[in-house]
Amino acid sequence: MNEELKLISEIVPDVLETLQNRYNVLRNVYWMAPVGRRTLALRMGITERVLRTETDFLKNLQLLETSKSGMTLTKHGEEVYHGLEELMDKLQGNQQKEKQLEAYFNIRKCIVVAGDSDKDEKVLKSFGQAVTEILLAQLPNGENIIAVMGGTTMAAVAANMTTIETSQRHNVFVPARGGIGESVNIQANSVSAKMAQKTGGAYRALYVPEQVSPETYNSLLQEPSVQRVLELIQRANCVVHGIGKALHMAARRGMTAEQLAMLKKQNAVAESFGYFFDNDGNVVYKIPRIGLQLKDLQAVSCIVAVAGGKSKAKAIHSYMKNAPSNTCLITDEGAINEILRGVTL
Repeated sequence: MNEELKLISEIVPDVLETLQNRYNVLRNVYWMAPVGRRTLALRMGITERVLRTETDFLKNLQLLETSKSGMTLTKHGEEVYHGLEELMDKLQGNQQKEKQLEAYFNIRKCIVVAGDSDKDEKVLKSFGQAVTEILLAQLPNGENIIAVMGGTTMAAVAANMTTIETSQRHNVFVPARGGIGESVNIQANSVSAKMAQKTGGAYRALYVPEQVSPETYNSLLQEPSVQRVLELIQRANCVVHGIGKALHMAARRGMTAEQLAMLKKQNAVAESFGYFFDNDGNVVYKIPRIGLQLKDLQAVSCIVAVAGGKSKAKAIHSYMKNAPSNTCLITDEGAINEILRGVTL
């Protein structure tokens, strides 16, 4: 979806669906003209009543004309149709790619935003808007507990979200993990707090490091404040997380030279939830951690994975082989084109 249409859809939510519907009428009339309404309705798989509404509108715009033989495009109608072809091919092409990845990864939904986040930081803003739309559509009424991972992508998502709180729905954001010694503004605590602020929800903080010794881990679990937040995390019905490149994430976590060498030897390409994956999606290393575990996702009803950029294509492809079927993947053209280039569907 190109950026201009995306902005328009923010104030006219049904504009893209209406545009596609009317474009499809113009396209079918162009190829079948002269064509009657009944034949056209059968071809398009819609009722004559629905089709009549669209064709009457297009006739009022002088894009269609009718005769005893049937409907044809006017000269202006042909100009409009051909002018829209490139834009609609791009829009509908992305939708086809979304369906391809949904089937390939066996996941609930895939959303592709325009551009490549490696090259254009504005794409990250679109990720925030897409996450907002997914949560609005999928979160049930009542109280929702949303566990959130940290990272640069997640921080950008949080900064660009908008209200999802309603009188029937209250959302509590919690960090899905402790801190990993990275910049404060991209830690899970900060990201979940920002999401709560932007969406009108509440949040709870988890003030513990992610990686600790077994002794410290067991000691921290006895702390009432830690227990309360960990209980919330375990009850989460929604998880929003990123997907990282293995060696980049290993460096961020301050892993030793020996551990980095091991990851390289194991051909690790992806990291999420403290798990490192190779090209085939096999787990090659796991970091002991406080917070959400990969196995916990099986009990979560709404999972949103967000990652983009051509450079992350291998990481996305690797991790998504492990993603639960109720996952919604939000990515960009840079990543999806690179993934599909190496996949036989």
